[in-house]
Amino acid sequence: MNQWRRKKAAGDVIIVRYADDAVLGFQYRDEAELFLKELGERLGKFGLELHPEKTRLIEFGRYAAKRRKEHGERRPETFNFLGLTHICGTNPETGYFVIHRKTMGRRIAAKLKEIKATLRQRLHGSLADTIKWLQSLVRGYFQYHAIPGNEVRLQAFRHDVLRLWMRQLRRRSQRSGWTWERFLERLGVLIPEVQILHPYPSVRFAATHPR
Repeated sequence: MNQWRRKKAAGDVIIVRYADDAVLGFQYRDEAELFLKELGERLGKFGLELHPEKTRLIEFGRYAAKRRKEHGERRPETFNFLGLTHICGTNPETGYFVIHRKTMGRRIAAKLKEIKATLRQRLHGSLADTIKWLQSLVRGYFQYHAIPGNEVRLQAFRHDVLRLWMRQLRRRSQRSGWTWERFLERLGVLIPEVQILHPYPSVRFAATHPR
């Protein structure tokens, strides 16, 4: 990729990679199409191939929405990378372009399904142990997903975790007196609140690459 960028690219090219997943950005579409073609051919020489469902070429970036609107097309496509959905958007305060990143919906659903199953296993376990487990789980989830702009998804995740927990407590006894208000007052407050823990990528880049 680096050799191709130096020898053939006339426009800007960016590479973001983690393990065998990568997102490549090209300033010019024709260069993106050429690279995709040549990458497929090169992998084929080693008996490998690009994932047919994960590999696609999309228009994305600062001018994507404007160009697509001029052509009568829908808003820019989104893409998933490292558990987050990346969306073309604007900063509500400045109106400038920004990439919105939100936790993938199916990842949230899968995590909640896992939590529900574990709570069922803990049905008759110690309440104190369940509290410690949930605190650690939610805190760890936020450590990864608590990025700017993802607050709504995080609030929804926390709410669903509490809802699942209250259902478990009600199943422990048919005479359970737990109401949603009482539950939030007594136990809900023990679960970490949503708090953004990571800066915007531009801030992180400026900190690690000072001029």
